[in-house]
Amino acid sequence: MNTVPNPAAEPLLTVQDVRKAFPKPDGGELLVLDGVQLTLIPGQIVGLLGRSGSGKSTLLRLIAGLSEPSAGRLAFHGQPITGPAAGIAMVFQSFALFPWLTVFENVALGLEAQRMPRADIRKRSLAAIDLIGLDGFESAYPRELSGGMRQRVGFARALVVHPDILLMDEPFSALDVLTAETLRTDFLDLWGEGQMPIKGVVLVTHNIEEAVLMCDRILVFGSNPGRILSEIAVPLPQPRNRLDPKFRELVERIYVAMTSRPSGAPLAGRSERFPGLGIGSVLPRVSSNLLAGLLETVAAPPFNGTADLPKIASDLQMEIDELFPVAETLQMMRLAEVEGGDIRLTPDGLAFANAEVDERKRIFARHLLNYVPLAAHIRRVLDERASHAARKSRFIDELEDFMGEEDAEQTLRAVVSLARYAEAFAYNDENEVFNLENPV
Repeated sequence: MNTVPNPAAEPLLTVQDVRKAFPKPDGGELLVLDGVQLTLIPGQIVGLLGRSGSGKSTLLRLIAGLSEPSAGRLAFHGQPITGPAAGIAMVFQSFALFPWLTVFENVALGLEAQRMPRADIRKRSLAAIDLIGLDGFESAYPRELSGGMRQRVGFARALVVHPDILLMDEPFSALDVLTAETLRTDFLDLWGEGQMPIKGVVLVTHNIEEAVLMCDRILVFGSNPGRILSEIAVPLPQPRNRLDPKFRELVERIYVAMTSRPSGAPLAGRSERFPGLGIGSVLPRVSSNLLAGLLETVAAPPFNGTADLPKIASDLQMEIDELFPVAETLQMMRLAEVEGGDIRLTPDGLAFANAEVDERKRIFARHLLNYVPLAAHIRRVLDERASHAARKSRFIDELEDFMGEEDAEQTLRAVVSLARYAEAFAYNDENEVFNLENPV
């Protein structure tokens, strides 16, 4: 197979104005995807890049026919996707192997479901196992294999059915760095040599360098709801070098795309990547140690208050799902501003980084209660009550008017963590009561 994309070829996959919403207990809906457009042509790897919760995996399930869109259309070879398609296979983040089956039996399972002749099942299964580098391990059980070898079984199981499209849902994220790099390289070698029986790939990732390393096109997703913010072509020939200036330029460009505010938006108006300032905003749960650590790192030489996010991510070995929530929280609290791929500390952010512990807490508490409405709301309720106490359920019920149960729990836990560091209010997890045991 020739893996050079042919723009004139008939698309393998088209996704048109796809919307996906899930019902909420109150009768409303949780919008996960909105207005998504995607085309996959033969010979192409398309990356879906974004934070966890941006709907990337949901879109993959829609493409696989495992779920139906609320609106819009998905087509495989021009035919509507109304259920699992024989020409589409998936590799999952978790290995998803049957522990009681051998490598051969796990790989052969898909062919058995197709009721192929036993001789054909054996021939194709052994060929897939050999292709993916597991020759000799046919009789081994998953418990006998390393994580990288188990993921190779997952690849073989997907490839053995000879799909036209391979969907990959963060297939390397559960592996250690060296194993993931080896498996990526092996996959790209097989793809480039045309040895795999697939015509196109859709890869879900939250690793920016992985996307630039593997993909021909990258669709950058925003959150709440998930939608495509930008599409970035990767014209670099394979194999790609992470140290190539053109490679680094593309990484920087993606960081810029993921941290830019909409044109003309005021400081208080955040883009999809960062929560707004309303009480109904879903907040990430980030430890005060990480917040302080990033402030200290950016304040210190050589950054001196302004740092390039790709450089910070590289120095601290953090992926976007680790770095962005920290930067997002600092921005929300007006201790830093993130835009154009850079993070810049505000005057109070610099003051925090250079202050002693007690002054840090005072700065943090002031910003928490001034710029995080949920924290201010909880503190106001506690101040107004004679008992200076309130049950958790009171605030959870309010949050669930704006978000799902899981997000409400996460958001409240996030504020509790920040408030404990600031000593703005306390929370007893045993009786689920907020109080002013440690007021500022």
